[in-house]
Amino acid sequence: MKIIDISWPIANFMTTYKDKHSIKLQQTEKEESDFSRESMLCFSAHTGTHVDAPSHFLKDGKTIDTIALKKLIGQCIVLDCTGLKEKITDQDLAQFEIKKNDIVLLKTKNSALPIDAPFDKNFVYVGKNAAAYLVSRQIKAIGIDYLGIERNQPKHETHKLFLQNDVPIIEGLRLEGVPSKRYDFFCLPLKLIGLEAAPARAILIEQ
Repeated sequence: MKIIDISWPIANFMTTYKDKHSIKLQQTEKEESDFSRESMLCFSAHTGTHVDAPSHFLKDGKTIDTIALKKLIGQCIVLDCTGLKEKITDQDLAQFEIKKNDIVLLKTKNSALPIDAPFDKNFVYVGKNAAAYLVSRQIKAIGIDYLGIERNQPKHETHKLFLQNDVPIIEGLRLEGVPSKRYDFFCLPLKLIGLEAAPARAILIEQ
């Protein structure tokens, strides 16, 4: 069994969405004599690898603490979309064998960007028709290798298509060097009461 960590490391210097630089990790106690240390963490719920809940864009949508973890655990398929320059369409996805209840992870050229690079406003994103196609395949969750799944689309159509159909969105994955095939997938967001998103640790298990 091989465990592959596909989480975005969190640090003060990491890439943040639209370069908001909203991260502050600070050591608050340094007791070197008895080896006691404490730190304060301050950052957005959408930092690094994180899960968007329906309440992110739906007025009465579920919050992150009420999403069933079984939606984020199970068999996944990593799809190689590294040849695409701008966006992922339904035609791009039709070539893959996507099964009902798959967790679909999209590997694009985004994964080649360093973890501390300035935010790339031209990242590869998921178009509305691709989102509709994946919903029609009855997938369980969707993940992408950047800090957003869409680029300011009108009315946030990609987000809403997934979230209205109870498909959690995992953003900020790191898939460089990960072969495109099937794995067991585990993604556990922090249990933050009443919030629309939460940072998470995501791993693949290769049998």
